[in-house]
Amino acid sequence: MAIVVLLGTLDTKGAEYAFLRDRVRSAGCDVVLVDAGVMSESSPADISADEVAAAAGESRAALAAAHDRGPAMAAMTRGATAIVERLYGEGRLDAILGAGGSGGSSLVSAAMQALPIGVPKLLVSTVASGDTRPYVGTTDIAMMYSVVDIAGINGISEKILTNAAAAVAGMATAAATFTSAIAPKPLIGATMFGVTTPCVTKAREVLEQRGYEVLVFHATGAGGRSMEALMKAGFITGALDATTTELVDELVGGVLSAGPDRLEMAGALGLPQVVSLGALDMANFGPKETVPAKFADRNLYVHNATVTLMRSTEEECAELGRIIARKLNAATGPLTLFIPLGGVSMIDVPGAPFHDPAADAALIRELKAGLRPDVEVVEMATDINDPAFATAMAERLDELYRTWAAEKASNAGGSA
Repeated sequence: MAIVVLLGTLDTKGAEYAFLRDRVRSAGCDVVLVDAGVMSESSPADISADEVAAAAGESRAALAAAHDRGPAMAAMTRGATAIVERLYGEGRLDAILGAGGSGGSSLVSAAMQALPIGVPKLLVSTVASGDTRPYVGTTDIAMMYSVVDIAGINGISEKILTNAAAAVAGMATAAATFTSAIAPKPLIGATMFGVTTPCVTKAREVLEQRGYEVLVFHATGAGGRSMEALMKAGFITGALDATTTELVDELVGGVLSAGPDRLEMAGALGLPQVVSLGALDMANFGPKETVPAKFADRNLYVHNATVTLMRSTEEECAELGRIIARKLNAATGPLTLFIPLGGVSMIDVPGAPFHDPAADAALIRELKAGLRPDVEVVEMATDINDPAFATAMAERLDELYRTWAAEKASNAGGSA
């Protein structure tokens, strides 16, 4: 029988979790109920709030007596995460379900994010119709909007929570019996934007012909973070980082930043990577009226009604070159940098709106000047979307990967 873990704060949501427990059991799954409520002196949970606090090295009673919600929630979040990871490791978690407002959603989602990709995760939340990035992060959490507050069983919540129980039971049953029909292949992460689609599409075709499975990530902030999270988790073992545009948004304050650590994970893990300069000619904003006033005189391109692109300047491109050089210099694994001398995007070519040879030259000059001498650099007199450029990148990544894999296998054999 598949096992669903129900995680929540039963001191305020006891009736709702009792309802969910009964519905999940009715759907044919076993249940492990975990109570993370700071004020829960006793509850019908299988794992009590005292146990959750203890997993964080704290006393629930002491946390409750302090009457300080912030530290208490932080401690219970740590404890809940440790409990959930333990249950998964013991084979007692095929899926996880939680429900709550912003506080409960924060606690439950943190524990969910600690689980591997592919483990079913469902969160019924009052905040599911807003900005869900803090809750979902880079994981595969499914969020269901509760419509009404999680405050009792009524004519609306009864239907919502029944659907949630049925959904998680179905996912748990499927997960417990899942067998992949896809033969395992090396997983390559590739970054793509609309203006680099021809490049990545061609490179993906070449790599797939050579026996790789290529996961393509849209370089929208979440895409870059997700790719690097899968590297850290051990799924992705090579990178075709053709589209490093998220670095522009981080530098100038665009809306698609992947954070200050972007382009560092593959290098830190020693994974083989081929890197290029895709879409470094642009930062991203929403509708044109949302572009900050300080950028009013910049080269703006309305991509569509909801996306406005801003051309990066010569000074910004020079700084991007220095930033990329620092990140690549820290890489510990096989690395080749590919530079397209004819333009870094579909609209950075002669006659296109972002064609700016001086800005591109500043990017390339500062990047090359800052790189370690031993970093391999390949320059080609094409734009990034030329099939020859894409093919060359894919072929070089294949060479790097095969050499890296052979050395890794040899070292493993020697260690054995």
